[in-house]
Amino acid sequence: QIKDLADAGINCVVSGGKVGDMVLHFANKFNIMVVRLMSKWDLRRVCKSIGATAQPNLVVPTPEEIGFCSKVELDEVGDTTVVVFRQERDETAMSTIVIRGSTDNIMDDIERAIDDGVNSVKIVTRDQRCLPGACATEIELAKQLMQYGEQTAGMEQYAIKKFAEAFEVFPKVLAENTGLKANEVLAKMYNAHQGPEDINYGLNLEADTPEVMDCMERRVLDPFLTKHWGIKFAVNAANTVLVVDQIIMAKQAGGPKPRQGKADPDDE
Repeated sequence: QIKDLADAGINCVVSGGKVGDMVLHFANKFNIMVVRLMSKWDLRRVCKSIGATAQPNLVVPTPEEIGFCSKVELDEVGDTTVVVFRQERDETAMSTIVIRGSTDNIMDDIERAIDDGVNSVKIVTRDQRCLPGACATEIELAKQLMQYGEQTAGMEQYAIKKFAEAFEVFPKVLAENTGLKANEVLAKMYNAHQGPEDINYGLNLEADTPEVMDCMERRVLDPFLTKHWGIKFAVNAANTVLVVDQIIMAKQAGGPKPRQGKADPDDE
């Protein structure tokens, strides 16, 4: 089988399980590099990056199932020896970003920032619509829902108004994170959203006092899908809690009831 792999033009094999000594001997004889990856997640990433198809057994793959990589080499990143699959072309299916820092907290913050940036790019590629950021969208939704609740008759108006008040959590949290007073921020933002065209005013985080700014002019935008799915998941979670119409009480298990008062050891 190793000779058949060499005849097919394969010079590197990535295995997800154990590799025996006999296999390593013949692989070395036919100049085939063997890389062992115990993680299935890493194995799927390698297959995606080089365009290969994972095989359940050691068989000779078809030309369509064989991947291609420009260079496979060992390299040292810090004190760790890693296997680098390098693609020397402009367009690749996957890239790796190596984060290096002095402390784990700094590297965690950088990792979260990179992850947020990559996810933002992925969202924009799916839907290019954007909304005003800095809580401008949430305040406008709260204002319009509050007006709709006042026009609604019956008991439903209270639910609509409470739903509108739920959107005030976003500017409150943003104000607390920046060291501003939440009540002053809400008053400023509601005052800025009085007109029908004043829908782009959000909280100015660069100011020392509660101030608003035009998010469209300052280019402070949020992806539409982020707002859409965030509101949808929050509403679904609240509805799930509201549909629970039974409460299961934890009762004591069966068996003889314990004696009342302090037990006397002479009674036994």
